[in-house]
Amino acid sequence: MKVSEIRELSVDDLHAREKDLDDQIFRLRIQKSMGQLEAPAKVRDLRKDLAKIKTILREKQVTTT
Repeated sequence: MKVSEIRELSVDDLHAREKDLDDQIFRLRIQKSMGQLEAPAKVRDLRKDLAKIKTILREKQVTTT
């Protein structure tokens, strides 16, 4: 997901996306521990997307206060 796409989302959408990514990462970690993970790079990509979303949320929080 590109940063420009993330910046266009509302704060509520960002929080929903953040929760969704947390759930996906959790499920992938469980699969990894069981040895069933087929795409280990997907975990890395999801973690990067989550970091981008958290960064944009923080920027929006700082600019509104």
